[in-house]
Amino acid sequence: MADDTPDLTEARFIEVGQPARRIAVRTTPGRSEEGAPGLLWCGGYLSDMRGTKAEELAKWGTAHGRQVVRFDYSGHGESGGDFIDGTISDWAEDAVAVFDRCTHGPQIVVGSSMGGWISLLLARALAARGDKRLAGLVLIAPAPDFTEELMWKAMTPEIRTELVEKGVWYRESEHGSSPITLKLIEDGRRHMVLGEPFAVGCPVRILQGVADDVVPWRHAMKLVTCLAEDDVVATLIKDGDHRLSRPEDIDRLLGAVASL
Repeated sequence: MADDTPDLTEARFIEVGQPARRIAVRTTPGRSEEGAPGLLWCGGYLSDMRGTKAEELAKWGTAHGRQVVRFDYSGHGESGGDFIDGTISDWAEDAVAVFDRCTHGPQIVVGSSMGGWISLLLARALAARGDKRLAGLVLIAPAPDFTEELMWKAMTPEIRTELVEKGVWYRESEHGSSPITLKLIEDGRRHMVLGEPFAVGCPVRILQGVADDVVPWRHAMKLVTCLAEDDVVATLIKDGDHRLSRPEDIDRLLGAVASL
């Protein structure tokens, strides 16, 4: 059921799950109708809805009179909760709740990195209940199954032992220290989508940088092979990194959205 409460510039909040998680949502007012679907942004792991790509989508929505809904998963950005407590189950539930309560009419779901996985889980949930509002998926460096394929399998035996014994391992990077929990890894195994064909029932557009050092381009190609029944176009950007936030990358993103 759509939430008709007007939302102009400031975040509003909805409560999701039990116990309730306070999820921040921003909406760019506009159309969400046949021939002009609205947009739902699903961000990446440790990202938020104020990033470059999400902001550019909101600007595009304003310019074209299209509704754009953005949100932060629990433990991210302006939403409540602690990041260390989050799981794929929680974040997928956040996305479904925002879709149900904050959008109306047909929707293009735009998912970046982990958001690509969340978008696929959202599509699966909608298909399971016969919801036909999904007009397309635009996936940017999609990272389905990343907790297993890009985290667990990349860990040394020593790191795996620490994770199992302590329940958490802190990964150091140029952006600081971030926790990876055993709960996240184990929960991710419940939601894996790669390995056998499945259908999302709508056009899918994938943008992937070949120079991506976070999600290898071959990982995105695994997803293409799994979507054998759908209209899928994958664009490999030879010099593109993981963020794909350069002006030329934004142009490709907006072009993919406009084509659906």
